Amino acid sequence: MTTTGGPGDTPSVALRTEALEQLLTERGLIDPKVMNEIITQYETNVGPLNGAKVVAKAWTDPGYRRRLLQDGTAAIRELGFSGQQGEHIVVVENTPTTHNVVVCTLCSCYPWPVLGLSPSWYKDPVYRARVVREPRTVLSAMGLEPDDDVRITVRDSTSEVRWLVLPERPAGTEHLSEEELVALVTRDAMVGVAKVTAP
Repeated sequence: MTTTGGPGDTPSVALRTEALEQLLTERGLIDPKVMNEIITQYETNVGPLNGAKVVAKAWTDPGYRRRLLQDGTAAIRELGFSGQQGEHIVVVENTPTTHNVVVCTLCSCYPWPVLGLSPSWYKDPVYRARVVREPRTVLSAMGLEPDDDVRITVRDSTSEVRWLVLPERPAGTEHLSEEELVALVTRDAMVGVAKVTAP
């Protein structure tokens, strides 16, 4: 890893992170093996891909969809996704007439097992304050323009309840397999700041 520039330039974030990790390891404050396991957990076992699998299953299996909307936590656990920050997940469905968007007004409560770590904009105080007061304006700024007759509901995640949006299945995807549908679902659609689009 190298940095460029003159002597006054600050080192890259990656280089500073590596130096900090080395220092903490040398002082016995962290175990690199444990750190690697945590990183692997969030890169491969936790994240938006898990949520996309939940959504695709709900789109293709009406029985699963019913269970998901009745008891999100239990239905998500059926697919093997559970853990910290996923103890109580409520799933709400976006339809042609209703659009749900998720925020945590107090901090950044977020369903880690199905969405991974929250994006920086989700934690931003501006998003947290404005989406409650002006959801249409915020959605528009993020590239989503719900029709005027669509009712927008803002769901406030807390330490007790975390929300997951079941986005609308896009038209023209009836021929796609569950696996192909997974590839279409984005984290932002499961938070409600975007729609899923057909390929």
